Amino acid sequence: MKACPLCGKGELVVVNNIILEIEGYVFVASGERCLTCQEEFLFENETNRIIEAARKLGVWPEPLKLYRQLSKSGKGLVLRVPQDIEKQLKLREGMEVAITRLGKKIVVDIAS
Repeated sequence: MKACPLCGKGELVVVNNIILEIEGYVFVASGERCLTCQEEFLFENETNRIIEAARKLGVWPEPLKLYRQLSKSGKGLVLRVPQDIEKQLKLREGMEVAITRLGKKIVVDIAS
């Protein structure tokens, strides 16, 4: 019995019906599903297969890396979000975001 790495309580069982939706395309993959929390874990070869297919369809973009200079504002720093990202994520002034430090990276998540 293999325990779920997420909840730690459930047993993982092999399934062949994990559904992924990427930009309107539906992919069916094999992997493992936790019987307790229902979290799904794709097998690595399935993940690579789906990424390759999504790239061929043009719906799996390469990671975007932009370089910006920080500006000073009061006692803090300001990072400007490019307009194309602002539109894609439907960002607007006053929205709440969560900022996390991950090693030497800064991760910005849109708060729900």
